[in-house]
Amino acid sequence: MADIFTKAKRSAVMARIRGSGNRATELRLIALMREHGSTGWRRNAKVFGKPDFVFRRERVAMSVDGCFWHGCPRHATTSANNRAFWKAKLARNSQRDRDVTRELRKAGWRMWECALARSRARATLARIVRALAAGG
Repeated sequence: MADIFTKAKRSAVMARIRGSGNRATELRLIALMREHGSTGWRRNAKVFGKPDFVFRRERVAMSVDGCFWHGCPRHATTSANNRAFWKAKLARNSQRDRDVTRELRKAGWRMWECALARSRARATLARIVRALAAGG
């Protein structure tokens, strides 16, 4: 089916769409932390790079990245349409992730969405506990 909007109008419409909590990433980590009694984290904190979770006292910041949007080397897929656009878009996302990670290296880390799979949940939680212990 043909798009009813012009290319410019479709771009404007899509630019106004903002995501919120994602079940596969942020909400899964919230469930994991609550399940294991982890407290003290906040969301939407005013920290460079807009990390998903911040433990202010421990100075730990965490970002949970979806495999598609952040180019996970193990699980990312490529779009069949407009490959050049998506290649450039995902490259910009990866560069931004590297810049943010560099700035937050002392306080946190980045995790792929796949780090939240049930089979890896214990190891992911152990990373969080170690980072909080080191940050405190």
